[in-house]
Amino acid sequence: MSMLTRVGRTGVACAAAAALWFAGGAAQAKDPLKVGVPTDLSGTYADLGNQVIRAVEFAVEEANKAGGVDGRAVEFRSLDTGANPENARRQSEKLVREGYRIIMGLIASGEGLAIAPMMARWDGLYISTINKADALTGEQCQERVFRVNTQSEMDALTIRPWLQERSEKNWAVVAVDIAWGRGSSEAFAKTATAAGKTMVGQFFVPPNTNDFAPYIQQVKDSGANGIWVVLAGRDAVNFAQQAKQFGLVDSVTVAGQSFTTDNTVKALGEVAKGIYGIINYSSTLDTPENNAFVEAWRKKYDADPTNFEGETYIGAQVLFEAVRRAGSIEPGDVGKAMSGAQFDTILGKLTMRAEDHQLLLPNYFGVVQEYEGTLRPVITMTASPEQVAPEVTCKM
Repeated sequence: MSMLTRVGRTGVACAAAAALWFAGGAAQAKDPLKVGVPTDLSGTYADLGNQVIRAVEFAVEEANKAGGVDGRAVEFRSLDTGANPENARRQSEKLVREGYRIIMGLIASGEGLAIAPMMARWDGLYISTINKADALTGEQCQERVFRVNTQSEMDALTIRPWLQERSEKNWAVVAVDIAWGRGSSEAFAKTATAAGKTMVGQFFVPPNTNDFAPYIQQVKDSGANGIWVVLAGRDAVNFAQQAKQFGLVDSVTVAGQSFTTDNTVKALGEVAKGIYGIINYSSTLDTPENNAFVEAWRKKYDADPTNFEGETYIGAQVLFEAVRRAGSIEPGDVGKAMSGAQFDTILGKLTMRAEDHQLLLPNYFGVVQEYEGTLRPVITMTASPEQVAPEVTCKM
């Protein structure tokens, strides 16, 4: 039997509990699997944080209806970080001390980098489902940190063949001035230069910027005929609307990372049409596993899962399977079961690379256009895990 209990939808606390393990006709209760979800519920990326909560809630309810994970009820509790690294560290530590020692759901890369060095000390485990900064599984890698989403270098490798065939010569970057933005800008510049392009400017914007006019003018003055945009959430919407207003979108080729997501396109409408971008997950991917996931998601939410919801669900899939294999909820045991193992996911069978704890997964690129009567990011190019596997730079 299973029961879903929800407390405080705003993110103060959510829990799914009370699955019983039956063996030999006798009920034997196991300690629950408790997952901490510190995420942005009030800042620039609050929309992304709400998507994270939906995905975790869906995965937890699905697992408990099936009898739990390794016979254990699954519970989760969320706290608001405001996408602030120091808040993320405090909220994550609070969750760990309350018994939610497996952490996932942080949005900004700076948040993940802030808690990564603490996980062993706290006897916890962190699974990134959104953080893009290469350093998280690169030079700042940690034994208790795993990533199931693509990092910036993987996204840059995905667009390399597209860049090579484009006629635009001069490129600029507009990126949020945080770890993710600077890392993605560096990765793009490296890829563009290798493709024979010229970088004419890299412009970094503070988070929560309302007036993008000065940056738009700088791009115009740079002589760029293509721009790579590294903005998300409210920043992405504000920039795109103002770039359209000042004629930038109509005068240069626009592409980006986490820029034209499902929800951003919904907010922008026709402004987003024709913009290129990385698509890390799409509900349109036609695999039996993904089709089943999308169908179940539609029944619960009457909508398709977004890219961030799909990625977070993959994180739950990997975690739950690692717990089953470990036969334990101890973070150290779960980490050992995760490292180097293969996992069945909605993107197929994927390997968690032992050297740096980066999940090796396919990646996608596309453009915003009409799809079944709705404007959304549509995949036009697929890159295999082998094509986008990043160089191992980790030294645990």
